[in-house]
Amino acid sequence: MRLRWQSLVIPALAGIVIVFFVWLAGPGVLGSAPSSSGTVAEATVMTPAACSDANAVETVQFQSGGQPRTGSLDACGHDKNDRVEITVPSDLGAGTVDVHLADVVVGHSDLRRPVGLALLALSCLSGGGYAFLVQRRSRTPALAG
Repeated sequence: MRLRWQSLVIPALAGIVIVFFVWLAGPGVLGSAPSSSGTVAEATVMTPAACSDANAVETVQFQSGGQPRTGSLDACGHDKNDRVEITVPSDLGAGTVDVHLADVVVGHSDLRRPVGLALLALSCLSGGGYAFLVQRRSRTPALAG
């Protein structure tokens, strides 16, 4: 049986259309980071947390408005007195502030979107190849046994 290009046109076009619409939809489709509302500050880890703990939270100290503040950082694995960059929310309030690592909250990794699109294109290609094999299998005559 010969491979005919007409049998691959529909899966190839479907894959191109899917990748195009995902690309058109924007970065939110392939794993956007939550938008941060706050400022980036440098903090010192005061109480580290082991990564084996469930819901590990570290205590950090940072400066906000010239005043020392204490925050709860949802991270683990740092040592005492490690310096980390955190995102401080704009509405601090009183008491301990919930903060996040700045490099986790701010923006996207530059490779996240192209790699996601490439993996999506490969999955479309695999689906088209599978459709071709199913179509080819249904056309082959059964062997007489």
